[in-house]
Amino acid sequence: KLSAVILAVSPLLVASAGILFKMTSMFTKKELDAYAKAGAVAEEVLSSIRTVVAFDGQDKECKRYQTNLNEARVVGIKKGVVGGLSIGALFCIMFSTYGLAFWYGSTLVRSGEITVGNMLTAFFGVLIGAFSLGQGMSNMEYFSGAQAAAYKVFEIIDRVPLIDSMSDEGHKPDRVKGQIEFKNVDFTYPSRTDVQILHDVSFVAESGKSVALCGQSGCGKSTCVQLIQRFYDPQNGIIELDGVDIRTLNVRWLREHIGVVSQEPILFDTTIAENIRYGRDDVTDDEIKEATKQSNAYDFIMKMPNKFDTMVGEGGAQMSGGQKQRIAIARAIVRDPKIMLLDEATSALDTESEAVVQAALEKAAQGRTTLLIAHRLSTIRNSDKIIGFHEGRALEQGSHDQLLKVENGIYQNLVNMQSYSAEGEDVSDILYKCEKDFDDEIPEKLISATSAKSEEEVKEEADEDEDLPDYSIMRVIRMNKPEFGYILLGCIAAAVNGGIQPVFAVLFSEILSTFALPLSEQEQRITLYSLLFVAIGAAALVANVVQAASFAKSGEELTSRLRMQGFKAMLRQEIGYFDDHFNSTGALTTRLATDASRVQGCTGVRAGTIIQSICALGVALGIAFAYGWQLTLLTLAFVPFMAIAGMLQMKVLTGQAGDESKAFEKAGTLATEATTNIRTVASLTREQTFHDNYRDALILPQKKSMRKAHVYGITFGFSQCIVFFAYAATFRFGAWLVDQNLMTFNNVFKVLMAVIFGAFAVGQTSSFAPDYAAAKIAASRLFKLFDRKPSIDSYNKGGATPKSTDGNLDFKSLKFHYPTRPDVQVLKGLTTAIRKGQTVALVGQSGCGKSTCIQLLERFYDPDEGTVSMDDTNTKELQISWLRSQMGIVSQEPVLFDRSIADNIRYGDNSREASMEEIITAAKNANIHNFIDGLPDKYETNVGAKGAQLSGGQKQRVAIARALLRNPKVLLLDEATSALDAESEKVVQDALDAARAGRTCIVIAHRLSTVKNADVIAVIENGCVVESGTHSELLALNGSYFSLVNAQLHNKKNE
Repeated sequence: KLSAVILAVSPLLVASAGILFKMTSMFTKKELDAYAKAGAVAEEVLSSIRTVVAFDGQDKECKRYQTNLNEARVVGIKKGVVGGLSIGALFCIMFSTYGLAFWYGSTLVRSGEITVGNMLTAFFGVLIGAFSLGQGMSNMEYFSGAQAAAYKVFEIIDRVPLIDSMSDEGHKPDRVKGQIEFKNVDFTYPSRTDVQILHDVSFVAESGKSVALCGQSGCGKSTCVQLIQRFYDPQNGIIELDGVDIRTLNVRWLREHIGVVSQEPILFDTTIAENIRYGRDDVTDDEIKEATKQSNAYDFIMKMPNKFDTMVGEGGAQMSGGQKQRIAIARAIVRDPKIMLLDEATSALDTESEAVVQAALEKAAQGRTTLLIAHRLSTIRNSDKIIGFHEGRALEQGSHDQLLKVENGIYQNLVNMQSYSAEGEDVSDILYKCEKDFDDEIPEKLISATSAKSEEEVKEEADEDEDLPDYSIMRVIRMNKPEFGYILLGCIAAAVNGGIQPVFAVLFSEILSTFALPLSEQEQRITLYSLLFVAIGAAALVANVVQAASFAKSGEELTSRLRMQGFKAMLRQEIGYFDDHFNSTGALTTRLATDASRVQGCTGVRAGTIIQSICALGVALGIAFAYGWQLTLLTLAFVPFMAIAGMLQMKVLTGQAGDESKAFEKAGTLATEATTNIRTVASLTREQTFHDNYRDALILPQKKSMRKAHVYGITFGFSQCIVFFAYAATFRFGAWLVDQNLMTFNNVFKVLMAVIFGAFAVGQTSSFAPDYAAAKIAASRLFKLFDRKPSIDSYNKGGATPKSTDGNLDFKSLKFHYPTRPDVQVLKGLTTAIRKGQTVALVGQSGCGKSTCIQLLERFYDPDEGTVSMDDTNTKELQISWLRSQMGIVSQEPVLFDRSIADNIRYGDNSREASMEEIITAAKNANIHNFIDGLPDKYETNVGAKGAQLSGGQKQRVAIARALLRNPKVLLLDEATSALDAESEKVVQDALDAARAGRTCIVIAHRLSTVKNADVIAVIENGCVVESGTHSELLALNGSYFSLVNAQLHNKKNE
């Protein structure tokens, strides 16, 4: 009967647990969503760090990051309050149930239906079960958090893709001829359904023939390339391969028969050889070497210290644009495909390389169907068929000669536009020779390692964690100083919470003695004690709510503060910090996401529970000593054994936490790399490869965790075993003390109950050992980041800020090597002077040091020797944000952010809020206004991640508009017009010419029209300026510049 009455209340307990679970899951999902947004901001910013610091956008990005953190913080606090309310309600119901049980049990005892022993047995069973449930409820957030996270994961796992690249379904023909036919194809991108990209496009690319697509930027050329690879399917019409609708073919099989080289080639963070091997699994080393010779990459590879085992860096960032493109071409060549898709495949190559590579591509294209997109006439004029696109329509088709006869046709206009710099075009690619060194020299900072981490690298990672300083947990607490009021309130509530259980033990013992009292007094006492149980329950409810709310507030504020400070500390670092492979975007974002959250393992709600447990233990020991010091001393004899078990657990778990951190970072890096470059992964059919790499990154720590789990299980089991030994010893010794009249039975029972509740407290605290171990590692890593002193601090407000600047620049005896390649000297005493208002063109082969000059001027790096000066002031003495505000940069591969076009242009000047009039003027000057104005959302159109919703030329023009909005004193143009079609280039070049007026300008370009009209042309070889003068002066020298011009003229004649 008594058990039935007690269990009758169980639905309330279940309801309380259910509400807690449901509410916590809901808030956890919202919290994860908010943190996902913050993580996306961090990934975008850290992967585009050069652009961010060049435009002094750190503060803007910090505010954007903080906005998402604030959302997560508010949700986290609400989650804590709901958790406290639910657990408080649970304990309130439990203690009220105890009161009911005692009242009803005593009634049954007095009526003779049960004995006191039976009542205690029933009550103890419920008591221990209820307390176990209470302990379990404190861990409910793990389950609800796991459920919310699992929802997100399974949402992805269960999503049925419209185009499944890993499916075995679909036809796999035995033979491929390679004929491609578009039939009345209409297409809009899923993210921009209101903008039609292709309108009723029809054309045939016959087997073994070359077809060139030409037209203005954004007319739909690259979209055709994506549709052939089935990145998307058209809304209307069909695309056929050898007369078969490609939608009926196996996706993987289709892509395996296609080789792709795009305008912005993507390489993966592994060796050169492995990047080429991604083209085909079974390719031999000899085939790789032959492919690099055909793509004109062999020579520069062999000059590197580690040759084909040289790491290319994240996204190929350690290589120049030209070098990346040549490796990508080699990758396509080893693929030996039936269909070649060349989207501006030679756009980043200098004249000499282009001639060789173009010949290699033409040779490789023999017997293959080739679809090519190019702005250069030399690339497309020899195609079997040329198709002119305009606003998504294929309006004209024919050979070069046929289309030239079409009056005012698309192709004819393209040719006429290119003749705008007829003589200029002659050396157009001269400057190509200078090609984008920004990365060209970065090859010299390449990291020597193999694609799979070598033993040395693994050891290096282990050493890195071993070098973590052992920071005091007090430093974490000090970071919570603004919330000390909440922490104090939480501690008081936790102390009350902790004291409730031992007080309950005393009360419980007192109740037992009531059965020896006279019946009338017995009823009064039982009624009083039952009401006291209810009062304890009410106190538990209030204390739990206050404790949870206070510590949730302090914990969430700390987490937000740590994340924000970590993000800001990362943005503070010099660019060389991001060149280190330990600090890849994936590793940093993983670190940012996990470490700050893990620090909550010793703060926040868990800190409240630990304080509560300590107080419970302290009060329990106080009660025990007060009622029987002899028996208490015996129980304390078992404490050292429990402490040893706890220390072993901590040692095991701390090592495990370090392993997990490294594993998550490596896995995070792989996941970021694969998802960021998913188009390249898909076109190379490397989804399974990255899946396997990701799995392998987690297998080793998983195995270690399994081994350590056994050790942890043994130590945990030992600690629990000691508790029951303590119970047995206490019972036996207590019985002896009663027998010797040294203690009363009532007092023995009080000590025993105090020991039981103290053990519960120790058990609850030890359950947080894994959290504390992980928190300790995470805190050390964060504080190491916080305390790192960058060699170039973007936030440093020290230094001169002249009221005006003329823009005189001097490079004096510069010597420089990249931090990650100290053995390769890039600049070897480079000296040149650029006077106010001058336009200086830097010319030279890949890796000669041109873009390095721009990076040193921006203070991405500092020279090892020599000085960079602006108006006779060493740039090191100028305030870094002021220095960068004087410069506007446009690079070959422009970086746009996942926001509106207006916001991307506005990014040009982050010191103020630029007006729409200024934005529109900059867009008009960059020849992008008409395109933007034609979009449904105009300037509020989102450009997508990395500007994915825009074509290469459109991205370039937005980047130019961004630089023009800055109205800088110094303009840095690093291949600023390389991605533009002829018509756009003419207009933009005119705009840039106008923008250069009155400004100092450094140009790295491939158009002779830009180079030949420069006030000074500086030819750089082997890190030094070997020739300097005007176009005519340098031609008269018959030296390096003359050779470059000759190469271009030769190429022009061939054209």
